[in-house]
Amino acid sequence: MKYIWLFVLICCVGGNLAAKEIVSLLSPNGKIEVKVRASDKIYYDIFLEGNPVLENNVLSLTLRGETLGLNPVVRKVQKTQINEELHPVVPLKYATVANRCAEAFIQMKGNWGIRFRAYDDGVAYRFVLQRKGEVEILTEEMNLNVPDDCLLHLQQPGGFKTSYEEAYTHVACRDWKTEKRLATLPALFETADSVHILISEADLHDYPCLFLTGDKERGITSAFPKVPLEFGEDGDRSLKILQEADYIACTSGKRDFPWRYFVVTADDKVIVENTMNCRLSGQSKLEDVSWIHPGQVSWEWWNGASPYGDDVNFVSGFNLNTYKYYIDFAAKHGIPYILLDEGWAASTYDPYTPNPEVDVHELIRYGKEKNVGIVLWLTWLCVDRHPELFAKFHEWGVKGVKIDFMDRSDQWMVNFYERVARAAAENHILVDFHGSFKPAGLEYKYPNVLSYEGVRGMEQMQGCTPDNSLYFPFMRNAVGAMDYTPGAMISMQPEVYSGCRPNSSSIGTRAYQLALYVVFESGLQMLADNPTLYYRNEDCTRFITGVPVTWDETKVLAAEVGKYVIVAKRKAGKWYIGGITNNEEKERSFSLNFDFLPEGKQYKMTLFEDGINAGHQAMDYRKKEITVKRGDKLSVKMVRNGGMAAVLE
Repeated sequence: MKYIWLFVLICCVGGNLAAKEIVSLLSPNGKIEVKVRASDKIYYDIFLEGNPVLENNVLSLTLRGETLGLNPVVRKVQKTQINEELHPVVPLKYATVANRCAEAFIQMKGNWGIRFRAYDDGVAYRFVLQRKGEVEILTEEMNLNVPDDCLLHLQQPGGFKTSYEEAYTHVACRDWKTEKRLATLPALFETADSVHILISEADLHDYPCLFLTGDKERGITSAFPKVPLEFGEDGDRSLKILQEADYIACTSGKRDFPWRYFVVTADDKVIVENTMNCRLSGQSKLEDVSWIHPGQVSWEWWNGASPYGDDVNFVSGFNLNTYKYYIDFAAKHGIPYILLDEGWAASTYDPYTPNPEVDVHELIRYGKEKNVGIVLWLTWLCVDRHPELFAKFHEWGVKGVKIDFMDRSDQWMVNFYERVARAAAENHILVDFHGSFKPAGLEYKYPNVLSYEGVRGMEQMQGCTPDNSLYFPFMRNAVGAMDYTPGAMISMQPEVYSGCRPNSSSIGTRAYQLALYVVFESGLQMLADNPTLYYRNEDCTRFITGVPVTWDETKVLAAEVGKYVIVAKRKAGKWYIGGITNNEEKERSFSLNFDFLPEGKQYKMTLFEDGINAGHQAMDYRKKEITVKRGDKLSVKMVRNGGMAAVLE
């Protein structure tokens, strides 16, 4: 008997070693290559400039009764080139996105296949099923053969129930793969030779979110929450899952499954500039998008709704007079929205009975008079139990909703997101998802979805540090809109931090806070602090409220993962520059090259930079005006947890 098992083992290993190449795809610029092989399973290898990055990776899809990818039989391979221009409704980086790649569709025996793409900045693949009726998916294998010395940058929740707000951890693959911990997407891998691999998913629908977990043999493998079957009460903003199925999805047998993609580069700038999620998520389902207006939002929760001073002759708080004060502030500075967070309704269970102290109908009327729209906070449970509320809110004149505390990403909850997006769009309502998973394509299908939280943002107070936030441009924000809620006017260095509502404060310098409006991307971008402090810091407020939330062009001027990033972004004829850095160095110096400017034009540059004492007193900043043109260079410095911000016009 032992000889039989030895023979089987040799066959399995030999099958891998003798795997036949199905297809090789080369990206348009020739730098990225993916090779797909088949024997006992389907294997693929990813190369950057001829050097292997991830080799011998395995994929499969297990349905009830069969595993697609086990002893596969290839029917045919169809190769094509894609060369098109995309024009996202909400352009977070570029008004025009070039979608150029080499594609291969591998048709397998059994009415299924796999589609691979090779882009200049990465690789993507997805399963395609061509069956009748419904199928139960027991699991999907994405097994990555990650070297032991690869450094993993991960967000590790305690389980599948998560708001995606955990701080990042940084651990060698050899140490993580035996722990059986979960990690959310996006994840970032760093190889020993400094190649970075950003992993996420796109075009997600009717399917659970992908998580990663350790695999003792290969390094990383996939994990998925199962379909919930029975729920129990768990307060006003959640449900307990009492029973789960043994499958992760019950879905149509004729469909494309989510894209799994890898941004692969030795240049950290490429990660920040990438548009993979846009290229893989398809076009808008909405014929009329003229009513979708991204913009900034004045928000009261973080600062405790506590304006004060000579112009405040009322008791401030969550009441009518305070919200009218916020509307007046928004109107003065051209901010298109204010957000009424928890407390605007008499009960979190009832979206139709306003808190009498707030009088939301009067605020909608007053806001309309001042050209300021109202966005209302709700729990997902309230929305689920009142699916007709979007029609009612449209009747009231509400412009948007912030939906909170989903904290799940199983198939049921993923479908809830899409139901919300569709119903909101039918009633011309904008959506901001909080307590949410990361963007994964819904925002392109329904561009009224303007932002997601799913990030350790500034509402975490001292738990939100630049050391963690410096990974966002390379991870969380690299896959889509991010509601971080910037805008603090009380700034502190971490060793002297103290702050809570109503005197909320942030870690990082004042110039760092200004820069976040340029560096971070969100279709709804919050101004988290008190109007009183914005009035008292008029030059900073004018800069913040002048920063667009959508862009025609993005160029990264300097970047190193987790340490610093400087970006230049253009809207029409104006350029904005934002730079931020972490706590690692006392001071960093950079030389800005203005070669991104057009020839023959001079620009007035208004620059905010860290003051001489900002390394200790984070409130210290300097403002200066200079003239620059193409070819000029400018030396700038950022202190620890510091930044720089500028507008060129």
